Amino acid sequence: MTAEEGDDFPALLRVPARRFGPQGGRGVEDSVVEEVPVALVYNGISHAVMLATPTDLEDFALGFSLSEGLIASPAELLEVEINATPLGIELQLRVTAERFQGFKATRRQLAGRTGCGLCGRESLEQAILAVPQVAGTLAVPAGALTRAIAALPEVQGLHRQSGGVHAAAWAGIDGEIHLVREDVGRHNALDKLVGALRRQRIDPAAGFVLITSRASHELVHKAASAGIQLLAAVSAPTGMAVRNAEAAGMTLVGWLRGSGFSVYSRVDRITDPAA
Repeated sequence: MTAEEGDDFPALLRVPARRFGPQGGRGVEDSVVEEVPVALVYNGISHAVMLATPTDLEDFALGFSLSEGLIASPAELLEVEINATPLGIELQLRVTAERFQGFKATRRQLAGRTGCGLCGRESLEQAILAVPQVAGTLAVPAGALTRAIAALPEVQGLHRQSGGVHAAAWAGIDGEIHLVREDVGRHNALDKLVGALRRQRIDPAAGFVLITSRASHELVHKAASAGIQLLAAVSAPTGMAVRNAEAAGMTLVGWLRGSGFSVYSRVDRITDPAA
């Protein structure tokens, strides 16, 4: 097993495998995506450990902090230090004293599976958080969604090489993709995208987000927290995701593949040329 990059924690590894087909078996080397324990430590106190792809970690730190409600704005995250350890990666985050006092009493310990959604929640009351309201009059042509999903494979660099990661992408209302982030966990990929949007001062409400997974409650919650008005998934939504998208006033799209898709809430944001 060899790393494809010189970093302590490369995103891709080369591993030996035996490939079988109609002509029998042969030895090959495959690229596989890495997953690494990533600890998020706030002002010296460990809050969460997630399994993640070790790329775009500053985006991940900011996006996770925002979507979990640990900070209210990027200005409250003062510093991110990335430390490699023998066991994984520590993200040492320094937040304002006022914000830290607000969440340390109710912090939850996350022992995160890959892109874990509800890991570490201690009760049913904690499990399903109220979804924020999404305001705005975004209007997206139906053709923009199909253009964006058609273009997505070309910008999924890690997926092309490994086939083992999810992507979250932000596109303008014309369907052009401007940002994409990838991770073994779909929640992590969305957190990285949210962090990248905020760090680059891009208004999430000026476009829409694509995800290469099903649409779960947690993804709807994270998107709503970021002010995203339209979330489009290549697979199906869950019932809870539909209910919460409706409650939030978010447009939720599923089964975005080829030339078609289904809209489950706030269909008025889709401009249909056939209507």
